[in-house]
Amino acid sequence: MAVDEGIAPAARTSDPGTVHRLKPNAVGLLGVVFMAVATAAPITAMTGNVPFMVSSGNGIGAPASYLVAMVVLAIFSVGFTSMAKHITATGAFYGFISHGLGRSAGLASGLLATFAYVVFEPALIGIFSTFATTTLKDQSGLDVPWWAFAMLMLAVNTMGTWFGVSVAEKLLVVLLATEVTILAAMAISVALHGGGPDGFTFGPVNPVNAFQGTSAGLGLFFAFWSWVGFESTAMYGEESRDPKKIIPKATMISVLGVGVFYVLVSWMAITGNGEKEAVAAASSTNPLALFFDPTEQYVGHWAVVVMQWLMITGSLACGMAFHNCAARYMYALGREGVLPSLKNTVGRTHARHGSPHIAGLVQSLISAVLLGAFWLAGKDPYTGTYVLLAILGTMAILVVQAVCSFAVLAYFRSHHPESRHWFKTFTAPLLGGVAMLAVVALLVSNMSVAAGPESDSVVLKATPWIVGLIAVAGFGYAQYLKRRSPERYALLGRTVLEETKER
Repeated sequence: MAVDEGIAPAARTSDPGTVHRLKPNAVGLLGVVFMAVATAAPITAMTGNVPFMVSSGNGIGAPASYLVAMVVLAIFSVGFTSMAKHITATGAFYGFISHGLGRSAGLASGLLATFAYVVFEPALIGIFSTFATTTLKDQSGLDVPWWAFAMLMLAVNTMGTWFGVSVAEKLLVVLLATEVTILAAMAISVALHGGGPDGFTFGPVNPVNAFQGTSAGLGLFFAFWSWVGFESTAMYGEESRDPKKIIPKATMISVLGVGVFYVLVSWMAITGNGEKEAVAAASSTNPLALFFDPTEQYVGHWAVVVMQWLMITGSLACGMAFHNCAARYMYALGREGVLPSLKNTVGRTHARHGSPHIAGLVQSLISAVLLGAFWLAGKDPYTGTYVLLAILGTMAILVVQAVCSFAVLAYFRSHHPESRHWFKTFTAPLLGGVAMLAVVALLVSNMSVAAGPESDSVVLKATPWIVGLIAVAGFGYAQYLKRRSPERYALLGRTVLEETKER
């Protein structure tokens, strides 16, 4: 294998002795931002999470939960982006943790991150199919089975990955722009009308209220859940222009931009209804009234109709972004030959498009199998497939985020003394790591409530054990490679291309 000290040169697909690479200079700053924000799915996060936060979490303090989460994630991102300035790797967490805490911890984290993104796609297909089936039936009377929409989304996601990140970027820009526009129209309209029946109320953005209500822990968990995927900026470094500058900027823009948007939209939704009325709407048989009612009153009925369709396209955009994430993690693990058979399969790139096309196909197949399994088990695509797989993936990725923070601490302790900083490379990652562990604890303690009708599901009860088993298996396999195949072990998390070499 043409690898020198973990640095892989650009490779031709016809040469089996070299490491394949993704297409360089394929995406710029805005493209990376759009890809990351799409994983957060603003319209799904707002319409799906906020009503539940208001009714069963911290009540009118839901916007304050987003404010708290934004601060915590911004602190986490300080350390994350400090490392991104020195290391560019498609595996993102996999590469960062390998350099900071060692190859064994890196492989364990890489498998966990891969697993998280793998299950996120079928989760989003579940909610997409539900939104599409319900909206089409309500507005046209057509009753199309959910699995038809699931197959459509699988096909779109596969095509988006096959033809490269630039194609996926263009699709996501359109989808994301429309969903952000309609939510912004509601929020701005409420603000221009001077607020709702109670005028402007500042209780929803008072940080104290983030820790009040029926279950503050549940509300805070859903706030953090709404950001899952923002860290995917780092995995596009190999395909971006000037990744040492673009990835840190894109990460902070994603965290702060999404955060301000979430706070504003959730605040105006509550204000537009009135505080008491907002709680009543969120607790009703149609919790989406929390957003639909102020949208209809301050923008117009047409906007509600549009919003319903954008809930469909928003979940499509989110699922497409996660499909790209999963494919790139598979590719990163495959091209390093974690298993020898993977190098010339998922570790290959398309000769023309420079995309992880085989990894994308494998991800589509896994998603189809998972969807089929949940269907055979009689699970509803929304309350079953979406909720259970989203909780499972969220726990895995939050654990990886926490480990990554501690990897930043370890990395700068022994590397790059010129970049060490009391806050950026020590205090911020330390606080971020502790905060991420606290969020994992929030998830564990509240996941039964978050799962709703699936609170007794075997999948839900097995979630912590599945996450733990994958981590242990990854660490154990790395130790096996260390003893039996030191050459393969030496490559774990170390594939960094020449022009993005660690500096």
